[in-house]
This record gives sequence, structure tokens and C-alpha cells, in this order.
Amino acid sequence: MNEFIINNEYGYDKEYKYLDEVLNIALEYEHVTNAFFSIIFVSEEQIKKLNYQYRGKDTVTDVISFAFLDNEENYDPIKLLGDIYICIPKMIYQAQSYGHSEKRELSFLAVHGLLHLLGYDHTLGDKEEQEMFQKQAEILQIANITR
Repeated sequence: MNEFIINNEYGYDKEYKYLDEVLNIALEYEHVTNAFFSIIFVSEEQIKKLNYQYRGKDTVTDVISFAFLDNEENYDPIKLLGDIYICIPKMIYQAQSYGHSEKRELSFLAVHGLLHLLGYDHTLGDKEEQEMFQKQAEILQIANITR
């Protein structure tokens, strides 16, 4: 059984319950069981602070993931994967800019963050980036989340 919590400390007023299904599809797609992680919705100010503190980049970003374990060999029967921070204002802006729904953009960012927690890293090169983005597309297609 997988479990995750969504921390909405900034009080964004929209319902994001559809993420339950999307993230469960992603975990099943990756054959992950007994995993626990959290998603934290944050403001632009908060994600900018995190981006600077941990990545040295003084800009607002859309999603940052912090994996608790970077080595699969360390996994216990319960996998504590980590935390995913998603900037809701940035997500809304990107959805409008790209011309698709907020549901699609938030689902994409959540799956993107989860794949990072599972060890995928698109910054390692074109092959890794292509693999990660292909998985994201397939997961969203299975979840019937389109632009």
C-alpha cells in the first residue's frame, strides 16, 4: 500500500483530489509499493527560498523534490521517498502559458516530482531526460489527463 499526504498550508482553495489517482497510477507504473511521501503546496516566495537554499538559484521554480533515499539498496519494507514542493501560483501561470488545464499542469508537476524521488534525473543528459519525459507522458495518458 502506498500513502502520501498533501500539505496545503497556504490555503489554496481548489480541490486537487484527482492527484490521488494520478500518483497511484504513477506508483503502479513504476512498480512501487509500500511507499510514503508528501506533496507540499507553497507560495512563490517559499519555493524561491528553497530553490536558492538548496540549488543556489535565486528564482521561482515550479517543483522541487527532496529524496530521502537516493540509493534503492537502502529501502526498507516501507519506502520513505521524500517531499515534493509545488508552487501553485507558478503552476497556474504555466497552465495558462502552455494553453492547457491546471489539472494537466499540476498532474505533470506531481508526477515529475515523484519520478525525481524515485531516482530519475533529467539533468544528467539527453537520454535520461527523454526517458523521464516519456514516462511522464505515458503515466498522464494512462490517467487520461490531456492538454
